[in-house]
Amino acid sequence: MATVLIPTPLRRFTGGQAKLTVAAEDVGSLLRAVDGQFPGIADKVFDGDGNVKRFINVFVNDDEIRSLQGLATPVKESDQVSIVPAMAGGAA
Repeated sequence: MATVLIPTPLRRFTGGQAKLTVAAEDVGSLLRAVDGQFPGIADKVFDGDGNVKRFINVFVNDDEIRSLQGLATPVKESDQVSIVPAMAGGAA
């Protein structure tokens, strides 16, 4: 089972859990499995076309999935998958 790191804004869906373990063959099925266990996460991660929203980054270990195979990126038992919302704002 891969380890999924849940960012603070999504922890309200996971009962405050920061780490989950999920069995899946690829990133897409992993994210759907997380949403199956904790409904509401998919609405925050996926756009209307079923792709990861442009301001959400998903990493498998240290590599962003857009530079790999996207949602078809394979995951292994030893992998760490991180969901990272983009940060914006601040003052000049």
